[in-house]
This record gives sequence, structure tokens and C-alpha cells, in this order.
Amino acid sequence: MPSFPPRQVALATGLIALTGVGASASDIAQPRSVRPSSFQYERYYSDETSPSDAVPAPTPAPPSNAAPITPVPVAPPSAAEPCDTCVPRSCSRRDSQPWSLGEAVCGCDPWMEIGGWTQLGYHSDYTPLSRPGAGNQGLSFNDMPHRLNLHQQWLYFERVADGSCGLDFGFRFDVMYGSDAQKTQAFGNPGAANRYFGSWDASLDHGEYGWAMPQLYGEVAFGDWSVIAGHFFTLVGYEVVTAPDNFFYSHSLTMFNSEPFAHTGVLATYSGLDGVTLYGGWTAGWDTGFDQANGGSNYLGGFSGDIGDDITVTYISTIGNFGARSSGGSGYSHSIVLDFTLTDSLNYVLQSDYVDYVDQSGAGLSDDQLGINQYVFYDLNDCVALGARLEWWKSDGVSYYEMTYGMNYRVNSNMILRPEIRHDWSPTSGAYADNSDHQTTFGIDWILTY
Repeated sequence: MPSFPPRQVALATGLIALTGVGASASDIAQPRSVRPSSFQYERYYSDETSPSDAVPAPTPAPPSNAAPITPVPVAPPSAAEPCDTCVPRSCSRRDSQPWSLGEAVCGCDPWMEIGGWTQLGYHSDYTPLSRPGAGNQGLSFNDMPHRLNLHQQWLYFERVADGSCGLDFGFRFDVMYGSDAQKTQAFGNPGAANRYFGSWDASLDHGEYGWAMPQLYGEVAFGDWSVIAGHFFTLVGYEVVTAPDNFFYSHSLTMFNSEPFAHTGVLATYSGLDGVTLYGGWTAGWDTGFDQANGGSNYLGGFSGDIGDDITVTYISTIGNFGARSSGGSGYSHSIVLDFTLTDSLNYVLQSDYVDYVDQSGAGLSDDQLGINQYVFYDLNDCVALGARLEWWKSDGVSYYEMTYGMNYRVNSNMILRPEIRHDWSPTSGAYADNSDHQTTFGIDWILTY
């Protein structure tokens, strides 16, 4: 494994510099993944009742000498009667339970969870590093501007293994269709660099749209241990592929370019320590689906823990042969996420990613990357939250910057609108789609979860 003292100095310097700059300004059952940290919508859509909402209990009547009244038996609810949770909800705190596809199909206490979402979006320009004229190139999310796109039509089936009472088993399967498919497929598989080729789901393209099966794994749990094996989302990073689990419509450059999205392998989780969760496993490189490219084989693991009541830190690393990403070369990457709860309404997140590997292809591109992202989220009220993201991402000596301002408006517990304004700039001329050194993009998407 290479040593990086100069990089660590650069990382520390960047953290100090960006912290000084500062940023102005639903939980659906997504890859329950293994994700140790991501933005959770229930922070401001929680089903809490304020003291003023509490109804005082009636005062018991005094004892009476009258003969006792024989209670009339009450028939149990009919199986045909729907649960009170199986109806659409508003976004108010007192009535925030979302409608569930799984409950509608399987009943109010289903053995298996079924769910999904639909995401439609519009954006006014290409995300940086994409180029016009080639359609969906898979070089970034949001690379088909000036039109309404079906980004993600998602469906998942899941049973979570619960080891609290002994040995238990579970599984997870996700399938999706949309313009995000090419970024969600196993593009680290052999042959996947060419459209319509590659194993697992890498060849399931349909023009600019396509199909993807980003997760298929089994799970075994016992006590404080859980082990999954198969094809699963990565632990690395803060932002995720699944649209409802991010605050912003667009993605950071760091997330798309310096992090894997999925793996094939085995991953163990241990939660028996107070306030600390440990992760460790083996994967066949980055972004593979039941296959292996260039002998990919690496460690994936780390930890997530609490620092006091209001700070959470997550460290995840990959060490070894990244497969197609490094053309068989060895390397190291990590992602560090610090999550601060400043007040009941204000949340701050600081993330830093680092990637360094030996590029066996000889091109020497994208093998030396550093990213620092800052996020600020403010809950304006029960249905509206505001957010900002400030990013510096450096790849092979070239720096890129972006600042995004966004809003989440929860129409009801199943529907959300996410408008945003994003400004990108770089000291390198011609870095963006119109060969300029800066661009401003408007975007908005609509997500319906079920």
C-alpha cells in the first residue's frame, strides 16, 4: 500500500481552509444498506406530538353502589378493515405516516417489505465533466439537460434479518429503470465500458435509458452480528445513489468520481459496542456485479460512532486492487464524514474523500483525488427545509468548485419537490460543457415514494 504523508498534510490544510470559508445559509427503506450515514428526512417529518396536543385523561368516576355493568364484548377488527396506516398522509407532525406499497399488498405487518419510488427531474445544463452531443454518457448524473427525465423508477423487496432473538435470515433485491441506470449498473464488470456490453446488468441499456439491478444479497444475523453476501451498495461517502435519501437533486463531484457505488462480496457489521458500529469485509473491486475485472480484490470497512450527543463520525476505507477502476493496480481510498447536530433545526456535515492508486493502464488519470464537501441543512418548518453544499474537488492537479442552494418541500409524506441552483467554477479554462470556466444550473425534481 502506498504511503501518503504529503497527502495527509494537504487533507488537513484543506479541512482548515474550507472550515474557515463555511457554507451559507423519509426515511424510506432504501438500501438499508449498510449506509452508516445519510440525510434522514424524518428529522423534520417526525411523528411527534407537542405537549399542547396531548389530551388529558378523563377523571375516573367515583365508586358507585350500583350493580356492576356487564361489559359488552367488542368484536376484533375484521381482516378486511384497512389499518389506519394504509392511507395517504399529510406532512403535519400529527399525521405523518406515509402510505406503503408493502402494507397495501401484504397487509399492515408484512413478512417482507415491498417499496419503491418514482423520480422525475429537469435541469438546465450538463453536470460538469459531461459533454454535449453524446447523449447519456455515464460521465455524471444529470447529463441529459433541457427536458423532463425519468431518472429512477425503483422497486425493492426486502426482509431485514433480526438477530436480537437468535439466528435470523434476510435478503434484499432492487431493480430500477431510468436515465440513471447506466450510472447504477455494474460498470466495473469486464466489458462494461462499452454500451450494451458487460455481465450482470451492465448490458441492459435501452438507448439513453436502461435497467439496473444494484442490489441482490442475502443476510444472516445473530445477536450483535450481521453478515451480508452478494451485490450491495457501498459504505463509502455521504451522498447515495437512491434519490429519496439525498437532500439535493444533483450530486457532488466527489460522490460520482471518487467513490464506488456498489460491490460484490461479503460484509460483516458488529453493533455490540456502546455508540460504535464496526464494518469489515471483502469485495471484488469497485462497482462489480457478480463478476471481477483485472483481478479486483479489496478490503472494505471502517466504523461509525458518536462523539457526545450531537456529533457522529464515520470512517470507511477501501484497500487493495480496485479492479476496473485501477486497471488491476493497488491503492487506498477513504471517506470521513462528521455530522453535527447544532440545534433542533440546524445540521452541519463535513466530508473528506481521498483516493490514490497505481493506474496499471498507464494513463495515470483520476488516480490522485481529494474532495472536501460541506453541507448545511435548516428545517424551516414541518414541510420545508433549506440546504447548501460547498465543494472543492481536486483530480490529477486540477481543482473544481461548486456551490449548491436547495429546498425540500414535502407536499405530503409520500411526495417531495427539490428545486436547486448550482454554480460550478474552475481555474482551468474549458472545464465545462460550453468550454467556459464556470456555469450556473437550475434543477428541480419530483419524487413519489411508496
